[in-house]
Amino acid sequence: MSKRAVLEVIALDVEDAVAAQTGGADRLELVTDMAADGLTPPVAVFAGIRAAVDLSLRVMLRRSEGFAAGAAEEVDSLVRVVGELRAAGADEFVLGFLDAEGGVDLAAVERVVAELDGCRWTFHRALDHAGDRDALRKQLDGLPGLDTYLTAGSATGVDTGLPTLLAEAARHGEQGYEQQLLVGGGLRLDHVPVLRAGGIDAFHIGGAARPNGWAGPVSAGAVGEWRRAVDDEHDEQDT
Repeated sequence: MSKRAVLEVIALDVEDAVAAQTGGADRLELVTDMAADGLTPPVAVFAGIRAAVDLSLRVMLRRSEGFAAGAAEEVDSLVRVVGELRAAGADEFVLGFLDAEGGVDLAAVERVVAELDGCRWTFHRALDHAGDRDALRKQLDGLPGLDTYLTAGSATGVDTGLPTLLAEAARHGEQGYEQQLLVGGGLRLDHVPVLRAGGIDAFHIGGAARPNGWAGPVSAGAVGEWRRAVDDEHDEQDT
């Protein structure tokens, strides 16, 4: 029997979190400032959401737009924030840093991961902007806590990344490919059947959960539609 797919929803605040849980989300990615593609939320926002829902919460670790870790003092600042979040109860995270050549900034990633003390974490869509996806995966192989890659298969989204997603899913279990593929970035409901048939069992939505765009809140109804879609594919594969 195939397992229930993971549905992760981006949440900016308590209202988003409660609606996502009501709609059937399994996990939330907590961010602020989607105009900058999602930055680290204030500790108080994390604490409020943690008190409001009982879902898994993955907290974004990024201080500025883009995929560069920044100067040493910026990494120091991020490490301090990790300590504050951990003290507030955060135990799952999202991060990913590239260097100027499009390779993984391994030093910055390792520095931050050391502060997570074994917590589970996702390497986010920096993967889609890397010069060599396979090399990046091999370099990160064995880092403690890394259990997920958030990816659209392409910097331009799932439409163009679909062949890459299916090819990487087929390599699951190989060195550098043990982690779960969490698909997000231009993801639509009509992608779900093909992705599920290819063995992908985790889906990430942001704008798709917000009928009124990023200026409006998460809709429990929209999340429920996604929940039914991924569950329908699960049920069909079990018959």
